Amino acid sequence: MAQLDTRRKLEILADAAKYDASCASSGTAKRNSKDGKGLGSTEGMGICHAYAPDGRCISLLKILLTNSCIFDCHYCINRKSSNVRRARLTAQEVVNLTLSFYRRNYIEGLFLSSGIIHSSDYTMEQIVEVARSLREDHHFRGYIHLKTIPDADPELVHRAGLFADRVSINVELPTAGGLKRLAPEKDGARIEGAMRDMKSAIVDTADAKKRYRSAPTFAPAGQSTQMIVGADAATDGDIVTRASALYDRFGLRRVYYSAFSPIPDASAVLPLQRPPLMREHRLYQSDWLMRFYGFQPAEVVAATDAATGMLPLDMDPKLAWALKFRERFPVDINRAPRELLWRVPGLGTKAVASILAARRWRRLRLDDVARLTVSIARVRPFITTEDWRPVVLADRADLTPLVAPKARTQQLELFAA
Repeated sequence: MAQLDTRRKLEILADAAKYDASCASSGTAKRNSKDGKGLGSTEGMGICHAYAPDGRCISLLKILLTNSCIFDCHYCINRKSSNVRRARLTAQEVVNLTLSFYRRNYIEGLFLSSGIIHSSDYTMEQIVEVARSLREDHHFRGYIHLKTIPDADPELVHRAGLFADRVSINVELPTAGGLKRLAPEKDGARIEGAMRDMKSAIVDTADAKKRYRSAPTFAPAGQSTQMIVGADAATDGDIVTRASALYDRFGLRRVYYSAFSPIPDASAVLPLQRPPLMREHRLYQSDWLMRFYGFQPAEVVAATDAATGMLPLDMDPKLAWALKFRERFPVDINRAPRELLWRVPGLGTKAVASILAARRWRRLRLDDVARLTVSIARVRPFITTEDWRPVVLADRADLTPLVAPKARTQQLELFAA
């Protein structure tokens, strides 16, 4: 490790960080250095690219402090028993890299995680020192996201929130049984305890900011977490239920899903193949339904296959739910409230907002709705308008061929067996 130069360390540790999906940079407070003081900002357009809800591209230096680890989690490529090249950066090296990349206009912020070296407290001290030095020594005002360690001293985790825009604590796996089986050195109760303490600190600081202008800012972009999908036997229904509970109990900004990827020299307890990436995508869609479309977790779970507990891969969860509960449709575009319109497949929140605004002035026709959606053919069976009643479509025993997306042709591999 001592023979590696900084460039080689960066190559190893940036590659090792690619398995962490929770690096979105949305939701933080706006800061800049236009007044001539400090360095960096959280504003503007964007070696990792994250996307804010409004579509802005944010470039982050996404890196591990080290890929060495004293834990031996079966699913992790950086586990103690893994045969990978190890590297480690000092806190000062990470600070220098961040400032150097920023000055070259490559990045707008830092996402920092780490394997566990020596102890959880020691590692957490090094992570916090990076953020402290950037903020206090160099007056860096760009975005910082720190991955915290639940086993570390609570005071160290709290200090991370004083310097970072967002903090995250990974629950790792959706079920307690899966965590015990694949990461026996990690304690689910400790993880949730750290998340609970973080939530309390965020709420208390937000309340103090309302009362006192001098109160310190604490993780203004909140906290997030990540779950690995496909490494254990958890169904999509289990994952959706778990994610909803995490949102409710800990006030999370985001739950991220990371499809399990087979690793070299894998443990025999792991699956031999990765889950379909479309499964990860469907979970993000179901997450969106709960966060922005008013769906309850039980409704999303109802869209899964009763036998397997899995969401269908050939259609999005909202469409799967609508086909299962056809008695809720058709919905009258000119009279239905917002909550019912949100449940119509093919209508997004912006389209619904436009419909509500337009119908104040006149009754809408099918052509009016067509201008607000990508595929009116997908929407028609589920709505009525001034000039449209889906009588024949509503009587069909099977609507799936009409509304389900067409299967995409896949390119064959030249050297496939």
